[in-house]
Amino acid sequence: MTSVTSPLAGTAIGLAAVPDPVFSGAMVGPGTAIDPVREPSAAVSPVDGVVVSLHPHAYVVVDGEGHGVLTHLGIDTVQLNGEGFELLVNKGDTVTRGQEVIRWDPAAVEAAGKSPICPVVALEATADSLSGVVEAGDVKAGDALFGWQ
Repeated sequence: MTSVTSPLAGTAIGLAAVPDPVFSGAMVGPGTAIDPVREPSAAVSPVDGVVVSLHPHAYVVVDGEGHGVLTHLGIDTVQLNGEGFELLVNKGDTVTRGQEVIRWDPAAVEAAGKSPICPVVALEATADSLSGVVEAGDVKAGDALFGWQ
């Protein structure tokens, strides 16, 4: 089983509360979401694995079992064209759980008129393949968010 941990500090709110129908409807995949602390920080890898997709606003890490985890920093943040995001790794890099991937400022995202809420999604998964999904309460980077069979 793969344990997926939080890439950010904040409050777990669950995917249903994400202000984007693609995420709230779990069309990308099941998982949860974090309403991040409003201070500059780095989003970290939720699993040990390889960075297979990397954009200023989002990244996917695939673990040794082939499980891909998408971390999406804010909603509609692609429209910011990378402004306010600093990539700390490269696509193809092997990362460890907790390693910094992207530095960003959720308060600046909010000031730009975008939601800073961050979906953390199990790609190519079904809801019943996840267990222990955290959908409420405060989390720190590295706290367990869900398990993946």
